[in-house]
Amino acid sequence: MIRQSTAPVLPALSPEPATPDGAPQRIALRRSVAIWAALAVSILAVTSAVFACLASHLGAGQAVPLTLVVWAWLTLCALRYGRAQPVALKIGADGLSVWGRTGALLAHGRIAGCSQWSGRLLILAVMPDQGGPRTLLLAADTLPAPVFRELAVLGRRGAGA
Repeated sequence: MIRQSTAPVLPALSPEPATPDGAPQRIALRRSVAIWAALAVSILAVTSAVFACLASHLGAGQAVPLTLVVWAWLTLCALRYGRAQPVALKIGADGLSVWGRTGALLAHGRIAGCSQWSGRLLILAVMPDQGGPRTLLLAADTLPAPVFRELAVLGRRGAGA
């Protein structure tokens, strides 16, 4: 008598769905809530520190406008950082490709190194054919979990770990 398993059958791990011709598609990256929260907390901490330092020397009335300038500058830098972040990537046989908001290719090459902080943050070094390595910072909440794990494995293999 042949006994059938009741365990669910899991599909093979594929970092992304394939097109009908078999080529992998781009994976859309979500905005990281964790990165934006850390950025907001950092801006508030720096702004309050600037106010505390300036208020002790200049007085609270004169410290407020300068503190607001620092807050506005840091906020604009954070928005610029957000616009410069990649919005899609593709894992292929020839390496990793990363695209920006305008559709421009930001980086393409093999994964040459990796640093991982727990299961939450992944830093990849992408080595193009010409030029120096490009660093890619990926929070776990920007990608589907299987893709994040796949990139972590590819990073460790590329780093020789």
